[in-house]
Amino acid sequence: MSKQKPQVTVVIPARYGSSRFPGKPIAMLGQKPIIQHVYEQAAACRAVSEVVVATDDRRIQETVVQFGGQAVLTMGDFRSGTDRVAAVAGLRTGQFILNLQGDEIPVDPDLLTDLIEPFVESGAEMGTLKRTLHTAEDLQNPAVVKVVTDRHGRALYFSRAPIPLVRDDPSRQAVKGLHYIHLGVYIYTRETLLRLTALPTGMLEDSEKLEQLRALDHGITIHVWETGRESLRIDTPADATKAGETLRRLTLDKLETLNQL
Repeated sequence: MSKQKPQVTVVIPARYGSSRFPGKPIAMLGQKPIIQHVYEQAAACRAVSEVVVATDDRRIQETVVQFGGQAVLTMGDFRSGTDRVAAVAGLRTGQFILNLQGDEIPVDPDLLTDLIEPFVESGAEMGTLKRTLHTAEDLQNPAVVKVVTDRHGRALYFSRAPIPLVRDDPSRQAVKGLHYIHLGVYIYTRETLLRLTALPTGMLEDSEKLEQLRALDHGITIHVWETGRESLRIDTPADATKAGETLRRLTLDKLETLNQL
């Protein structure tokens, strides 16, 4: 008898307001808005059962509906994307909820599989992904969140600061096997997500403006798995320009590969 596929609902929180990039989810990236790139890559993942956008703006909702996606208007004052995701999760019965940031485009849909499959097998409450950090620029960039884990892959801390600090290296270079980028994707059991969003904001979360620190602050273990697959994170209009160039290059590479077959 075949094993039943777990029910995994991907919820993509997408706000219109952004100090660095207002209207970012519906800004065009090539021939599609950014939110469509994120949505379609999530929907293409073989381990995903359903994808829905959670937004505070009818313009984003209408854009998603126009390209054939699902979108829920979530009105109210939410502390973070996680709280917006929980508002949608509370209306669904799925066993597992995956929170994919509306500005994190998986280049390969199986980036999500790299999180979903080990999480389901592990029996963990909450999980996320990391990827090797390669440059000193990313290490020092506060927009690039870093993560440190223990030997068993459990998160010790997330920070915008360059952690861990290599004290005796004044050049502050990234070290392979030591420095990791944290990706904007989380998975939770439905019960854990609802419990997490009922907890108060602590000083760590408020200081770093990182919602995952609420979980650590209250003793919820976050398991972190490594992926080698790329994603495109868009924080500013300049990031969107770079991402567009990357997508064009990847499309050309795919066409060249197909032509050689």
